[in-house]
Amino acid sequence: MITLIIFLIILGIIVSIHEFGHFIMAKKNGIYVYEFSIGFGPKLFSFRRKNDETEYMVKLIPLGGYVALAGETYDEEEKDKIDESKKLYNKSFLGQLSVMVAGVFNNFVLGFVLLFIIGLIFGGSINTNKLYGMNKDSALYIKGARNNDIITRINGKKTNNFDDIQTQIAISGGKKALDITVQKNNTNKEVTYNVKPKYDKKTKNYYYGISVKNDIQKGFFGSLKFALYKFTSIYKSLIIIIISLFNGSLGFDNLSGPVGIYSVVGTVRSNIHALLYLTAYLSINVGFMNILPFPAFDGGRAFLLIIEKITKKKVPLKVETAINNIGFVLLMILMVFVTIKDVTRLF
Repeated sequence: MITLIIFLIILGIIVSIHEFGHFIMAKKNGIYVYEFSIGFGPKLFSFRRKNDETEYMVKLIPLGGYVALAGETYDEEEKDKIDESKKLYNKSFLGQLSVMVAGVFNNFVLGFVLLFIIGLIFGGSINTNKLYGMNKDSALYIKGARNNDIITRINGKKTNNFDDIQTQIAISGGKKALDITVQKNNTNKEVTYNVKPKYDKKTKNYYYGISVKNDIQKGFFGSLKFALYKFTSIYKSLIIIIISLFNGSLGFDNLSGPVGIYSVVGTVRSNIHALLYLTAYLSINVGFMNILPFPAFDGGRAFLLIIEKITKKKVPLKVETAINNIGFVLLMILMVFVTIKDVTRLF
């Protein structure tokens, strides 16, 4: 029960922050806002504020949310109800664009702030790609790597820090032999080792034996440095994952959805540091995914708006609505697929 509550709080914070970005920018631009909803499905409760047209509501399924704006979708009946000047499609290019990207901006800010808080409270760890504290029984040590060697590439992909290393291991599946290239200590000589991970029966995990040196950042400016470093590192890893999905080096069955996130929450629920980091990571992830130029995402709508600005031709609202609806259906299909895979991993 505690895991479920924490899970819902994390999702609620991330969704609320995202939708509030759309909401506040819509209000600032004078757009009529019908609804502000956290969740989908049947309505649990709602309220209205005095002299405010918006209905604020919480719905049963907490896997997202939305802000319903006038002029956002194709609705013939809407034309007679709302003043044309209050509709989204009649606002300026910058006005519309600011509404579309505000949710993403808020998610990025939330992620950065949480990382900064982690740095202030616990100290921020900026990891390197320099080997340190290696176990002599590890696979990489046995192959010939030593402390102070620097891992420069994995399977030909450049690595600047441990986050890059982890990303490449994750893309490979974490069980295959990797070509790990190291720059030998205090030399320009590089050596590539083909390293097969060892299996640990106790933890039921595979290990390559990669252990690196960490630089702990503390204080206000140290925490800022850590937050910037970690934000950039997370964003970079998400780009690599998306590219890997489309070039086939990473399968869609490796993705996780709500069930997978719930499982992670259950594992780290008693660790405040891990919960803060998980929330930061998910918030940056949500922002990153939403800025992609895919139909139904904020980035997809922004992309169409930019195309209109360049071509000077308006995409018919009916066509835009149809494109976004198709994109939403495809996303739901992917969500079902990912959820099924997450459930099967539990058994």
